[in-house]
Amino acid sequence: MNTTQLIKSAQIDGAELHQVRLVSLDEHKDHRGSFTEIFQDHWGTVLKPVQWSAVKSEANVFRGMHFHVRHDEYFCLIEGHCLLGLRDLRPGSPTQHKSALFELFGEDPAALVFPVGMLHGWYFFTPSIHVQAVSEAYPDYGADDNWRCRWNDPELELNWGIENPILSDLAADAPSLQGLINGLTFKGYFS
Repeated sequence: MNTTQLIKSAQIDGAELHQVRLVSLDEHKDHRGSFTEIFQDHWGTVLKPVQWSAVKSEANVFRGMHFHVRHDEYFCLIEGHCLLGLRDLRPGSPTQHKSALFELFGEDPAALVFPVGMLHGWYFFTPSIHVQAVSEAYPDYGADDNWRCRWNDPELELNWGIENPILSDLAADAPSLQGLINGLTFKGYFS
């Protein structure tokens, strides 16, 4: 009896969020290795990338929760296992205040593309490598468009199922979701 479990990247909790797209990628394998197209303009996503980054994370690392008011993002796990959580903060969006949680596996390549206005974060179960693209270069958004909130705020409605992840100093000191929304409102991003 074969007890091998199929590993599949998928949304595992929450709402289907407007303009968020999980794209399954085709890995073409042969005796030399593999080839995978990780982005195609014809997918019709919101992303028009201007910067690509490769990111390595150790096991039990949490990156986020981040929020940007000016750029769309792309996330593709190349190696490892992670959770990616989103919360729609876009005023007027049909899925405003809804959340979604995705589980991604390097063994089942998929790309998650999401628009500006999505609060986002990712947790890595194992040492992992991901490719990330944004529609605005880091030097252009670094200081004034890199907002954050606490990863485990219950108002996020994201059931991470984890405890005590490794955080950056900024993430450890991040405000609540309501504190983030108050700050964005004060700056005129929300009315």
